[in-house]
Amino acid sequence: MTDEMKTDRWLRRILVSIGVFAILLTGSAEARKPNVIMILADDQGSVDLNCYGATDLATPELDQLASQGVRFTQFYAAAPVCSPSRAAFITGLFPQRAGVPGNVSSHSGNAGMPAATPTVAELFAANGYMTGHVGKWHLGYTPATMPNGQGFVDSFGHMGGCIDNYSHFFYWNGPNRHDLWRNGTEVFYDGDFFPDLMAAEAVRFIEDSQDRPFMMYWALNTPHYPLQGTDKWRKHYAHLDAPRRMYAAFVSTTDEIIGRVLQRLADLGLRDNTVIVYQSDHGHSTEERTFGGGGSAGPYRGAKFSLFEGGIRVPAMISWPQQIPAGVVRNQMATACDWLPTLVSLCDLDAGERKFDGKDISYVLKSSDASSPHEVFHWESGGGKKNRQWAVRKGDWKLIGNPNDTSKMAPLTSSDRRFLVNLNDSVHELKNLAAQHPDVVSELEQLHNEWIRDVSQN
Repeated sequence: MTDEMKTDRWLRRILVSIGVFAILLTGSAEARKPNVIMILADDQGSVDLNCYGATDLATPELDQLASQGVRFTQFYAAAPVCSPSRAAFITGLFPQRAGVPGNVSSHSGNAGMPAATPTVAELFAANGYMTGHVGKWHLGYTPATMPNGQGFVDSFGHMGGCIDNYSHFFYWNGPNRHDLWRNGTEVFYDGDFFPDLMAAEAVRFIEDSQDRPFMMYWALNTPHYPLQGTDKWRKHYAHLDAPRRMYAAFVSTTDEIIGRVLQRLADLGLRDNTVIVYQSDHGHSTEERTFGGGGSAGPYRGAKFSLFEGGIRVPAMISWPQQIPAGVVRNQMATACDWLPTLVSLCDLDAGERKFDGKDISYVLKSSDASSPHEVFHWESGGGKKNRQWAVRKGDWKLIGNPNDTSKMAPLTSSDRRFLVNLNDSVHELKNLAAQHPDVVSELEQLHNEWIRDVSQN
C-alpha cells in the first residue's frame, strides 16, 4: 500500500469516526440502519448459476446467497446493454428517464448519465450512510459524471466499458489507454488481477466503514470479456468445450471473489445486518471478443443486445438474514428499477420528493401469493433510431418491435417486425403470434407509444 493510499484511508477513517460520534450524540446508535451491498454482474447468462439450473458450473457462494434469501425467476434488466442497465440499477428509473438510452462513451472527457440524475449514493448519503463504488462504471468519464460526482464518497475502478484484467487497459478501439481510477485520480497496479483488486477494495471499504451504516455498489466487470478466469478454474473446466470452458472459468472466478468479500463481512459480525442484492446487468454476450458465446440463456431466445428473454431475463436475488425469507423462490415479475424503492422501504429511508419508475417489491419478498406490482413494463434499446428495438410486456403478453436475435436461435423475416408472444404458453419465443392477435399488437404498441411520450418529457 502506497503512502498516498495510507493517507487517503486515514482521512476516510477520520470522517467515519466523526459520523459515528454524531450518531452517538443524537442517541440513534441503537437503531442502526442496515448496511447495503448492491452487486451487479456483467454479461452473465440467464441460467448461469447452479441455483438457476446450470449443471456444469461451480457457483457455491452465490448458491449459498440464494439459499439465504429470495431468488427470482422472472427478473428483468432494464436494458440489454451495459450503460442503460446500470443507470436503472442505481437510480430506480427507466434508462431513458435517467438520461442513458444507450451505451455511453468509454473515452475520457465524455459525459454520460447527467450529473443531475439522482443516484442511490446520493439518497443513502442523505440518510447518513457512507457510500462506495467498486469496479466498473461506464456511466460517464468527466469529473461530474464519474462516481465521486454522482454521490459516491469512495470509488475505485475503471470508467469505460471493459478493461484487460492485468494491464487495466481499454483495448477495444484505439488508441490503447490505461483506465483505473481511485476517487478521480489515475492509479496503477501493473499486473495485478482486477477481480482480486475489486475484492480487496470491497473488503477495505467494509472495514473502513463498519462503524456506521454503509452502502456499497459493487459493479463487477465479470464475466464480461476478456474471459480471463484464474488458472485454478481453467484447470477445473478443462474438460468443457470452447467457449463454454473460458466463460465458465470466469463465472467461477467471479463467484470466488464474491465469497471472499461475504466471508469478511461475516467475520466482522456484519452479515446479519446487511442487505445484499445481486443480479446480472443483462444476458450473456455472443460477441467475437467472447469467442462467440460461452454463456447460456437456457430455454430462452436471445442474448446481450436482444429484447428476447435471453437478453433481459437475468439471475437476481436478495438476502437479509432474519428479516426477509430465506431459501425461497419468487415467480412474480420484477425489474432492476425495483431495487432502489425496495431498499428505501427495507432500510426505512427518507426519499424526500424523489420518484421512481421502479416499484417497492418488499411485500413480494414476504409472500409468494403477492401480485407483481408491474402491470406493464417497457424497454427501448438505443436512442431515436428509426428501426430501434423496443418491447412491452403486459401480463403474459409481450410485444417486441424490430426484434434482434443475437442468439441466432431462429431466423427473423420482414413479417416479424412486430413479434408477439404469450410467455405463459411458451417462454421460448419461437412462434410469432402477431398475425393471430392484431388487437393485442395494436394495444401494446399504443401503450408503448404513450410510454415513449412520457419518458421523453423528463
